[in-house]
Amino acid sequence: MSPADFERLAGLRRMQTLAIVLLIFMAIVFVVSFALQSRIPWLGFVRAASEGGMVGALADWFAVAALFRYPLGIKIPHTNLISAKKNDIGEGLGAFIEENFLADDVVHNKLTQISGARMAGNWVSERANAERVSSMIAAAGLGALTVLDDNDVRDLIESLVRGHIIDPEWGPMLGSATETFITAHHHEALVDIAASRAQEWLVKHPEAFDRIVSSRLPAWVPSIVDRFVDSRLHSEAVRFAQAVAEDSDHPFRVAFSRFLRDLATDLQHQEALQSQLESFKHEIFDSPRIRSLAASTWEVARTALIGMLEDPGSELRTRLTTALQDFGGRLLEDTTLQFKIDVWVMGIVQHLVTTYRHDLAGVVAETVQRWDAQEAAEKIELQIGKDLQFIRINGTIVGSLAGLTIYTIAILVITPLLG
Repeated sequence: MSPADFERLAGLRRMQTLAIVLLIFMAIVFVVSFALQSRIPWLGFVRAASEGGMVGALADWFAVAALFRYPLGIKIPHTNLISAKKNDIGEGLGAFIEENFLADDVVHNKLTQISGARMAGNWVSERANAERVSSMIAAAGLGALTVLDDNDVRDLIESLVRGHIIDPEWGPMLGSATETFITAHHHEALVDIAASRAQEWLVKHPEAFDRIVSSRLPAWVPSIVDRFVDSRLHSEAVRFAQAVAEDSDHPFRVAFSRFLRDLATDLQHQEALQSQLESFKHEIFDSPRIRSLAASTWEVARTALIGMLEDPGSELRTRLTTALQDFGGRLLEDTTLQFKIDVWVMGIVQHLVTTYRHDLAGVVAETVQRWDAQEAAEKIELQIGKDLQFIRINGTIVGSLAGLTIYTIAILVITPLLG
């Protein structure tokens, strides 16, 4: 029982006590008035009122008690109704909900009266609510990462890598990509960067260039000749790099472009080159290496995701919260988007209600049927028993008035007629 149930139980007990006190009061008044009415005639009216009050109180007590149990433990027919009719009550409740709450027109009218998209946008646009949704998404993500089997994920990554990267032929793909790259003149930027960096390196490191050239000259060449050759070749190399960087029509650029075009064509159409590339690819990406790559990729990604999802201040959580706020603001401003979402939600809800209406009502009926009969009666009495005690109290009062009225009519009307 919840704290609210204890409060209901206390209220029920108070009302039951009040009803019993009234019954006892009527009984005492009846005894006293019955004993003295021969000496004090007007006490006959009091006796009649208290007698009617006792009858009304006892009758209504029986009626209320008969709903939830056998009165005084006696198995009188048509008593203990809730326990005896529990299954029928469940079926009736389910049918009532199906026919009155889940009817097509009821659901449609209710959905047309509200704009779920606008309400959702207004709610999620607030930072605290967006953070709450972000936390829920993070918790769901952490749960999914916990449930996922690492071996299954590695198998999936390996399958994706093999199916989309390793198994397809690289030759035509690289050839087509290279051709597109050249057609868009993107290689010119690469040549510019390479030539500029080469010139910069040659200017800053002449001694390294000299050592490279000098090491290739014969040992018998005099040192003065070495220095002359080094200096000359270094200057020419610097000028060459500068010319390539500055001249967009330099012969080296033309030759390099022609080389790339020929390579793109050969990669797409020359079977021998394609075969060499495929052999190289399979030599590098053999099965153990792919498996190792998949394992390391998943491990790194999993660790990073867990860290970002667990940290409320992580960039992922912050961006997710901001994105939710922005989406909420857009929902508030864009009435067209609101309408589209509302129509979409309405269609889904109506389809679900139409399809599963009977099943939903069946859940209510089955739930009630699974209840223990006595426990069900106690639960229902706990919910409405306090109000039912007013029936006993009202029965006592109404019975008193009825008894008094009947006795008054008998004394003032019927007795004179008979006398």
